Amino acid sequence: MKNIYLALSLIAVSFFSGCASVPMASSEQDSALKQFQQPKNGNAGLYIYRNSFVGQALKKNVYVNGQLLGETANKVYFYKELAPGNHSISTESEFSENDINLPVEAGQLYFVEQHIKMGVFVGGASLEHVDNAKGMDNIKQCKLAKATDQVVYLKTPANKL
Repeated sequence: MKNIYLALSLIAVSFFSGCASVPMASSEQDSALKQFQQPKNGNAGLYIYRNSFVGQALKKNVYVNGQLLGETANKVYFYKELAPGNHSISTESEFSENDINLPVEAGQLYFVEQHIKMGVFVGGASLEHVDNAKGMDNIKQCKLAKATDQVVYLKTPANKL
C-alpha cells in the first residue's frame, strides 16, 4: 500500500511540475522587443503570449492568417509585424481551432493572450485581445520564442484574408 501512495505522489508531482519547452530566440532580440518600439514601414506590431499557471506541460500552435507562427509554452511570446488590415489569429484547441479577427492599424502595437483551459481529453486553448498595459506587463514576464521557419498552414483556416 505504501508503494501505491509513493507512485501516486510521484505521478502527481510530475504532472504539476512538468514544463514544455520550445525553441527560443536570442536574449538580445528579447530585450529589444521589450522596448515596445513603434513598428517600421507602416506596419503594426503583434505580440502573442502565454503567461499562466494552467497547462504548463502543454504546447499549442498559434497561426497568423492561417500560417504557423510557432508553438507556445508557458512564459513565452512571439512577435510579428503585420500590414494594416484584418488578420486572423488562431490557436489549436481540443476539438477545433479557436480564432479571433484582429483589425490592425499602422504604427500600433497589439497584444493577444493565449489561455489554456481544461479539456475532456487534453487541454484546450483560446485567444483574447488585451489592452496594451496588460500586454506589456505580461510580455515583461515572458521570453521570446523563435518563430518557425517552416511554412505550415492550417488545414481549414477560419478566415482567408
